[in-house]
Amino acid sequence: MQEILKKLDLHDYIESFSKYLARQKSIILEGDINLHHKLIKELEKFDVKAPNDVANLDTALMHIQKQGVLKIDDIIEFTKIIKYFTYLKRFNFDGKLQEWIDKIIIPDEIMAICDYFDDRSKLKNGINEEFDSIKASITANKEQIKQSLYKIINNQKVRSYLVDSQVHYINGEESLLVRGGFNHILKASVIDRSNSGFFYVLPHSVSALKQKQNDLLNKQEEILLKICKQISSLFEKNLMFLKFINKEFDRFDHYQARLFFAKVSDKNFIIPSKKNVNKLVDFCHPALHDPKPISVNFTKSVVMITGVNAGGKTMMLKSILSAVFLSKYLIPYKAHHDTTIGNFKSINAVLDDPQSVKNDISTFAGRMQEFSKLFTSKNAIVGVDEIELGTDSDEAASLFKVIIEELIKKDIKIIITTHHKRLAALMASNDEVELIAALYDEANRKPTYEFLQGTIGRSYAFETASRYGIPNNVVKKAKEVYGDDKDKLNELIERSSELEKEYKLKIEKLNGEISKMEKLSKNLEEQKETLDEHIYSEKSKLHKEYKDARDEAKKAIKAKLVGESHQHLNIAHKKASEIKTTKVQDPVELKIGDRVKYRSTKGTLVSIKGTKAFIENDMGMKVQVKLNDLHKSGNPPKLKKKPIKATVTIQKPSSGHVKLDLHGQRSDEAIGNLDKFLSDALIAGFDEVLVYHGIGTGKLSYAVKQFLDTHPRVVGYTDAHPSQGGFGAKVIKL
Repeated sequence: MQEILKKLDLHDYIESFSKYLARQKSIILEGDINLHHKLIKELEKFDVKAPNDVANLDTALMHIQKQGVLKIDDIIEFTKIIKYFTYLKRFNFDGKLQEWIDKIIIPDEIMAICDYFDDRSKLKNGINEEFDSIKASITANKEQIKQSLYKIINNQKVRSYLVDSQVHYINGEESLLVRGGFNHILKASVIDRSNSGFFYVLPHSVSALKQKQNDLLNKQEEILLKICKQISSLFEKNLMFLKFINKEFDRFDHYQARLFFAKVSDKNFIIPSKKNVNKLVDFCHPALHDPKPISVNFTKSVVMITGVNAGGKTMMLKSILSAVFLSKYLIPYKAHHDTTIGNFKSINAVLDDPQSVKNDISTFAGRMQEFSKLFTSKNAIVGVDEIELGTDSDEAASLFKVIIEELIKKDIKIIITTHHKRLAALMASNDEVELIAALYDEANRKPTYEFLQGTIGRSYAFETASRYGIPNNVVKKAKEVYGDDKDKLNELIERSSELEKEYKLKIEKLNGEISKMEKLSKNLEEQKETLDEHIYSEKSKLHKEYKDARDEAKKAIKAKLVGESHQHLNIAHKKASEIKTTKVQDPVELKIGDRVKYRSTKGTLVSIKGTKAFIENDMGMKVQVKLNDLHKSGNPPKLKKKPIKATVTIQKPSSGHVKLDLHGQRSDEAIGNLDKFLSDALIAGFDEVLVYHGIGTGKLSYAVKQFLDTHPRVVGYTDAHPSQGGFGAKVIKL
């Protein structure tokens, strides 16, 4: 516990919380954290005073269990607990809190013991007559000692030898400070000597009284021992109750301490949640003075923090782990109540360099040892500062990529800080990785201590070196050694990461559309099956009814009597007229503004009220009809429109030039500018232009040639005359 507190800079914060406890103990509150929080919230409604300091009674309970005799001080500590719960029972608490207090039933014989002592934890008069008598004798003897000393001080013969007229307590004894030669007029024993050469003496008359005092005190101790034996015997009979109430006192002490601590500086209780959501909102790390609140979503399995040196990456890591730790142990802290923290079984912090003379291990080997332990963990959160510390960054990037992916499978959440973009780039494509960049204020050349999610940040090592006093000429040389190519490579890594995220978003959107279309297709198939079943049913019904009508017609034909034949024909006609089918119509959702058709009338749907609708026909009349009688009409009303004359004008641009300089531009930027330049030149009527692209690495020259080769309006191009740029420029014919 102390190690993780030290790593997360929480030691002082927990120490300040512990001061609110009535007795020192572990901050761990065993049991259901949600029930504890509910009881704390119920307790918050009442003005309950905090318990007085109480000593740890674990040893005393073991002493009782072994039939030992308690000291009076231990007995008094037990009575403090009993009296406090008696005080709590006066309140009319609510809900679970009242149920809990009601379960604590104090035996009458234990309550009687509490009445032995007054508010100053002294044995009351009337409890034991012999003890009261001895106590009175001790008081009287003290008064005699006092009077004897004052009598000696006021003696005229002794006064000439007294250095002062005070009673001095030396080695627990009342004494007088006298000069040498005192033995001629005062019988006393020397008990000490002052720095000035005087003597502290105890008069013999007082010595006799002191001896009597000691005898009385010894007698008092004997009587007190008898009382302690009686109480210890009673406590032994109620040992289970004493263990129970001692434990319950610690529980209530935890509640009260957390409640009082939360009221200081307006802290909040953030209860661990089973939801797969983890986010900090306006969290302030308690180790920082006047901190800038941070907000971060760390719901994904891996959070990778990159960016500027000394920009707060490590403190961001510690903040996430600290919030998880404090929530786990129900310690209130400064954060918005919208903060959500998951429930983790263990919290690990890999922050320090393990290399030292004592452990005889390298930095990287130590890191590997710490990571190997994680493979046996589940539902844990771990923070790793400078993950690639101690070895080659390229090798480490490949190794840690695989390690992290395997740990994700074990339900382990990892918070990482790193300056090496290779690992960040390798992990960026993983859906379970959240990238966070510490931001840098380039205008003021300093970190902002703010963070941006979804991107890889630059380290700004050169700028940080300058800010902390490294000479500018040294930084300049370092930049030259570093080279532009690596800087461009870093930019490319950052850009590729952004593009990859954009593509992932597009793919997700397309997958969503595909899923939507598949769902729609499935619905249509289901509707088709329903319609097929309906059609088959209607068809069977028609076949049967048609057969019945036909049979009646045959009977009419076969009948010899005209009347009988007419009778059968009438029955057949009746059966035919009774044949009806259910009209099949696809359900259509209509909304206000749709073009609709009602019988032969077409119009626009203007309102819907229950099963009725109002339409406005093309003549401008409003008609109320049944909503079920409406059909969609895709034919809008024919309106006569006046023909619009279209005119096209092409204006010669005012910015047309015959020269374009592409020096210092990136390829994609340069090609865009070249395309616009050629378009303007064509509109302006130029048939020949000059473009400067420089020589450099040849990348820009190659890109310009490729573009010109494919441009439909470029007739041809050649290298410019040496006076106009030579190989670093092109003359383009349009």
